[in-house]
Amino acid sequence: MQRSKPPFRADMVGSLLRTRSLKEARQKHQRGEISDQDLKAVEDQEIRALIKRQEEIGLQAVSDGEFRRAYWHFDFLEHLDGVTSIEADSGMNFKGGVGITKALRVTGKVGFSDHPMIEHFRFVTSNTSRVAKMTIPGPSMLHYRGGRKMMNMGVYPEMGQFYADVGAAYNKAVHAFYDAGCRYLQLDDISFAYLCDPDQREMLRQRGDDPEKQPGIYAGMVREALKDKPEDLTITMHLCRGNFRSTFIASGGYEPVAETLFNEMPVDGYFMEWDTDRAGGFEPLRFLPKGKTVVLGLVTSKTGVLENKDDIKRRIDEATKYANLDQLCLSPQCGFASTEEGNTLAEDEQWAKLRMIVEIAEEVWGRNAAPAQQAESRQAS
Repeated sequence: MQRSKPPFRADMVGSLLRTRSLKEARQKHQRGEISDQDLKAVEDQEIRALIKRQEEIGLQAVSDGEFRRAYWHFDFLEHLDGVTSIEADSGMNFKGGVGITKALRVTGKVGFSDHPMIEHFRFVTSNTSRVAKMTIPGPSMLHYRGGRKMMNMGVYPEMGQFYADVGAAYNKAVHAFYDAGCRYLQLDDISFAYLCDPDQREMLRQRGDDPEKQPGIYAGMVREALKDKPEDLTITMHLCRGNFRSTFIASGGYEPVAETLFNEMPVDGYFMEWDTDRAGGFEPLRFLPKGKTVVLGLVTSKTGVLENKDDIKRRIDEATKYANLDQLCLSPQCGFASTEEGNTLAEDEQWAKLRMIVEIAEEVWGRNAAPAQQAESRQAS
């Protein structure tokens, strides 16, 4: 029951804790003590080592850990045409009063011309024999936090044109990554999970958006982004309820968005947070259609405490009451470092969790194919 194509039985969301060497280099770069090329040399070195570590613990898909980013979303979105990053209240106020003082403003028509992350992906795929995974924020993330108030007056008199332009820009981005060799692309579109929280729905209502209509609008953007998607490109979507220095924003089960999530977007798989009661039960999995996969985020990335393997297996068994085991996989509930600061756990604890996920997947679904067999399978496909 192992899989030869992503998402894999043992998988991971994308971001990993930044190493000390990388953090020091980024700080020196910010102070003007080293050049762009000096920083890139350190990033290249640390990413090569990171890829090797992922391979060694048995992951079939590897990422660059988002080591070239400060934020999981801003770093991609600010390079779209018509989008500018600014110093402002992002609206991302995490539990405990923790906030982010960076935001995005739409200053012109949104589009896609080129993007530095295309080269970031090429670096990963040129340094691994495994499947190279790329993660980018989903299209709704340009709208969800700021809404109309973060758009220059007159740029988009009609919101429908904004949604259409974002979807079209993402469609160009998806095909650009595909042309660069990407066959495993993840959209981190956490707004769908936020829309399950009554407080978040009220926030949207207060600013003039309709929380009942917003899931359908965002699903339409994803459909446009994935229009004419190549058959050999796997698209997954990651959902969580916020992740910054081990804090969170939203709560609530997936029931309000489950049918839209699973049946109104041409997405192949979903990484879904289920590490705490804040995510509700597995009942929404009853909407999962045949041919789609859910990666159960049962292992928390927010603390270093290692879960009990038998507890995780029991929860997988609970999920099978609503979805076939063959449609399920296992991962952490989120990345370990959605921002460069990272969550409050040690690197060794991070790797222990990922290693445990690989072990559980082998015990539940069987052992992975050897790397040589994986390569042959990709070539055959």
